[in-house]
Amino acid sequence: MIFAAGLGTRLKPLTDTMPKALVRVGGEPLLKHVILRLKAVGYTRIIVNVHHFASQIVDYLRQQDNFDLDIRISDETEALLETGGGIKKAIPLFSDDSPVLIHNVDVLDNVDYDWFARQHLDDEDAVLLVSRRKTKRYLLFDNAMRLMGWTNVETGEVKSPYDWIRTAEITAVDWEKYQLSLSNNSVLAPQSPHPSPLIYNMFAFSGIHSFSPRLFPLMERFPDRFPIIDFYLSTCHRARIVGLVKDDLRMLDVGKLDSLELAERFLEGTI
Repeated sequence: MIFAAGLGTRLKPLTDTMPKALVRVGGEPLLKHVILRLKAVGYTRIIVNVHHFASQIVDYLRQQDNFDLDIRISDETEALLETGGGIKKAIPLFSDDSPVLIHNVDVLDNVDYDWFARQHLDDEDAVLLVSRRKTKRYLLFDNAMRLMGWTNVETGEVKSPYDWIRTAEITAVDWEKYQLSLSNNSVLAPQSPHPSPLIYNMFAFSGIHSFSPRLFPLMERFPDRFPIIDFYLSTCHRARIVGLVKDDLRMLDVGKLDSLELAERFLEGTI
């Protein structure tokens, strides 16, 4: 599933007349770049959600004969549903129990999607691609890389179904100490005392994930509009949601006008 429904406000004035999915990089729309990479590794059915200038995306895909793929549109023209709500609305468009690769239309990366799909084991409900990079928002995992929670180290906000994670003073962890722990192949322990012997790992989420249809029933109690991370954090204590580290991950968010030139260089392999 390709998320292409966003307003693309950071790409104004281009997105005053077109959806961000059709903004061109290297002479071709962002949407085409993602679709062709998926097609190259064997994906045959793709769901694309649409909202902003939705008809332009529909017309473009029709003009391209859907790239000889089974491309289905999830129409969010009435309201943007965010990432979790977007997946929930698209449930009727998926036809089998195969894991669903989730990708944003405005992100370029060096991920081998065939490799990533093969990392989704049968007993796993979702696989989140993560990396070691500096950010202010981190996902928290135990030593088996099972999702435990989320934190914003600047504000101190913590989300987790586990009490000991919610009460940990994660904001006291500075970047230098965390970077050192990664280089030593170690992990960081919560700084506030708690009875659990568990320790956690902090990784940055790439936005690329593999989602098992087994999770669809758990979405029934969620509203029409919600972020997928909130869903994962609400269900990780009873579903097997794991992180997969890609140490050489390279990504570029084509979200601003000044990123378009960088995006072309990224595609050329010069950065």
